[in-house]
Amino acid sequence: MQRCLHKGTFLLGAAMVGLMLLLMTVGLFYTPYDPEAMDTQHALAFFSPAHPLGTDQFGRDVLSRVMVGARYSFLVGALTVVFGLVLGGVVGAVAGYYGGKIDEVVMKLIDVQMAFPGVLLALMLIAVFGNGLQNLVLALGLMSVPRFARIARGGFLQYRDAEFVKAARARGAGDGRILFRHILPHLTPELVVTGALGFAGAVMSEAGLSYLGLGMEPTTPSFGRMLSEAQGEMLQAWWYVLIPAAAITLLVMGFNLMGDALQEVTRHG
Repeated sequence: MQRCLHKGTFLLGAAMVGLMLLLMTVGLFYTPYDPEAMDTQHALAFFSPAHPLGTDQFGRDVLSRVMVGARYSFLVGALTVVFGLVLGGVVGAVAGYYGGKIDEVVMKLIDVQMAFPGVLLALMLIAVFGNGLQNLVLALGLMSVPRFARIARGGFLQYRDAEFVKAARARGAGDGRILFRHILPHLTPELVVTGALGFAGAVMSEAGLSYLGLGMEPTTPSFGRMLSEAQGEMLQAWWYVLIPAAAITLLVMGFNLMGDALQEVTRHG
């Protein structure tokens, strides 16, 4: 981690994510206006001291909506990564550690899921269960499981016969202790990298699904929905479409830059 702090790409990514994190944190306690309060007399207003990022087609303050939208983007990204990490990590660990038929069956199931387009899977799940945060996280989390499972499986295959694992077995350590206390720490760097890149992917997927009207609830000020609404006003208020697009770009690019920097440091030891 210390070496990452000296890499320009990591610092740039951290600055991008940090800006959005600051907006989200402030938005938890204060927003300039109620993000749902309408004022049609000031609809599509340009940047001003009263509305630093302007207003939307209903006169709602865009800055306030961005602050709330950042909260949902971080929430979706974090929950998706945790879901994929826990489920994928456990599945991959069991497959890699025990091997044999278990490994064969698990990897066939993972290969089948990876052959199925992830976005199409998410669309199907949301079409069946409906919009909302829980269903969105379930869909995106299932999309991310194979990625984490493959990394966990590869790591456990690599270390299951290592000397320190044999020594732990000789001392009477059970499978659970060996899995989580002895092998898992060696996989942490790769899992962190995958988590950072997965976070970016989840934010992008949420924005895309919400843009299509299939992500968050219609009343939720998510960046994808804001972008969809802004598209219809692009000729009248070109600046309005830039705000949600910039917010998505900052989050996705920020986490990707951080993930790439971490990956490079991990690869070079």
